[in-house]
Amino acid sequence: MTRKQAFAPHPTVPLSAAVRAGNFVFASGQVPFGPDGKLVEGGIEIQTRQVLDNLAAALELAGVALEDVVKTTIWLTDAADFAEFNSVYATYFKTSPPARSCVVSALVVPAKVEIEAVAFCP
Repeated sequence: MTRKQAFAPHPTVPLSAAVRAGNFVFASGQVPFGPDGKLVEGGIEIQTRQVLDNLAAALELAGVALEDVVKTTIWLTDAADFAEFNSVYATYFKTSPPARSCVVSALVVPAKVEIEAVAFCP
């Protein structure tokens, strides 16, 4: 058995979409890139939905789902977006929401939100 298992290594940067280590899956920060690989245009609601859909897809590669998430870290580029972000986020984590941290900072890509997650799967 390997010590860790990486899923969907990125073709041009040194990261994987998700990594399983023991009973935990670590999902890399997801930004609002659509299926075409381009940044989804629009406000925080549209971008948050795309990010959470991307996060669910990354977790699925490692055999877990959003309901298995125990911790998220969120980056917003504008604190004024927090309430609208939070209302969308709540629809993806309706029961037993994970622990989370949320900070405001610039992102490497011109997006409004990035989310990474840790999931537990015994």
